[in-house]
Amino acid sequence: MRRLAAWLPLAASIAAMASEISIEEWDVPTENSRPHDPAVAPDGALWFTEQRANKLGRLDPRTGQMKEFPLRTPGSGPHGLVADREGNIWFTAISKGYVGKLDPKTGSVKEYPTLDPRARDPHTPVFDQRGRLWFTLEQSNFIGRLDPRSGEMRLAEVPTQEAEPYGIVVTAQGVPYFCEFGSNKLASVDPESMTIAEYPLPDGARPRRLAVAPDGSIFYSDYARGQLGRFNPASRKVEEWPSPGGAGARPYGIAVTPDGTVWFSESGIEPNTLVRFDPRTKKFSSTPIPSGGGVVRNMVATADGKVYLAESGVNKVAIVHPSVVAR
Repeated sequence: MRRLAAWLPLAASIAAMASEISIEEWDVPTENSRPHDPAVAPDGALWFTEQRANKLGRLDPRTGQMKEFPLRTPGSGPHGLVADREGNIWFTAISKGYVGKLDPKTGSVKEYPTLDPRARDPHTPVFDQRGRLWFTLEQSNFIGRLDPRSGEMRLAEVPTQEAEPYGIVVTAQGVPYFCEFGSNKLASVDPESMTIAEYPLPDGARPRRLAVAPDGSIFYSDYARGQLGRFNPASRKVEEWPSPGGAGARPYGIAVTPDGTVWFSESGIEPNTLVRFDPRTKKFSSTPIPSGGGVVRNMVATADGKVYLAESGVNKVAIVHPSVVAR
């Protein structure tokens, strides 16, 4: 296993500050495993799905030690994942139509099938404040809710046909919001009735991933038009800014750190870039990913301001360490 650290200066974008980030990258032990999504566990470990290898992986950032956990059903195609409060890892099996729960202490996996034959491809999961797991089903055009305590699973069909529900987040008020990657819409789900409301974005938008900011606004990556967008759930106002890489930048994975900084990847740029956006100054700065990135499909922010990445095409995971030095 090889660990690569690179210190790369950011473009001067905030007048009174000099900014720098460190990107650490680790090779995934299984070759061509296609690490798809990252997650952060309560102990700070970086977890990730290995879609082609049919495994979940865990990196200890302090030691660099990596461990892999094989899944019991062959060809599950683990896609998204998230940790619960006890440290169990929940994942979506996009190729076998189930949601799984891995116990890291024993390596055992419990499977929750969708049951509805139309709900074939669980995609991205997220927990709400009550401990319920919400997830999108992209090609099936459903939103799912699983109660881990009872095992009850409910599904709601998205009103727009071929909406391709993709990234999903939960606001501080406990309301799930998701992208309609096949349409120019965001949508919310009533957490009790599971009624879906849709909100149009500018023509041609194709939002792919979402991140919630500390002020409650929702940022989205517009994959089709090369835009960073912000949606205000209260006013439904939409603001957009062109991605630094231009219309073909293909913004993809996105996260917001606790200080409100927005981070996203440009998957249409070679090497892929990691972009930092300051919502206060409306300024961007871009940094090439050392290995090239290989398409960063998702990212997640930690409580202490780091960003975890999965780099699918180069078989690596990475940790971004931001630092800001006042002048």
